[in-house]
Amino acid sequence: MTTVTADLAMSLDGFIAGPNAGVGNPAGDSGEWLHAWFAGLASWQERQGLTGGAHNRDSEIIGEWFDATGAVVMGRTMFDTGEVPWGEDPPFKAPVFVLTHRPRPVLVRQGGTTFTFVTDGIECALDQARAAAGNRNVDIAGGAATVQQFLEAGLLDELQVHVVPVLFGQGVRLFDRLQPSLVELEKVRVVDTADVTHLKYRLRR
Repeated sequence: MTTVTADLAMSLDGFIAGPNAGVGNPAGDSGEWLHAWFAGLASWQERQGLTGGAHNRDSEIIGEWFDATGAVVMGRTMFDTGEVPWGEDPPFKAPVFVLTHRPRPVLVRQGGTTFTFVTDGIECALDQARAAAGNRNVDIAGGAATVQQFLEAGLLDELQVHVVPVLFGQGVRLFDRLQPSLVELEKVRVVDTADVTHLKYRLRR
């Protein structure tokens, strides 16, 4: 059974991107603070076709996420802001399904990443992602509005948040406009390391 996950780095005050996030500035102002902790991890380096990096609990957790993910769903804004920085060999190494109102032919990149543009809504995108993932997970990569749509529709099974000890004050909040009457979370794991606190939850229906 495919598990639908979301896995995001977040500031202590709830932001997944800094102020002024957009094309040319995908993580927002000072957004690099959210992601600096995993850039030197062995699992991330290996993902980029490099060697070296730190072998620690952070690297194990990121490696688990990579190994478990067989397909990805994201919003069009995330794709538009990431297309140029990701380059010809994006980090996904899996089929990616982009929610959009603007059709576009399938985009094939190196390393096994393909971008398929889905205009028929989140359920259609999820069905295609599940078929592509096989017995692995489907990850809802973002942005915040896309994760919120899956939460509101009851389509998300697990949520992992990597809380980074930084305060932004403004930017893109993960749960800013969340509409469901109640989302109950069952704690699966809490791992506190020197750089980040990993919180993993299972969503109860």
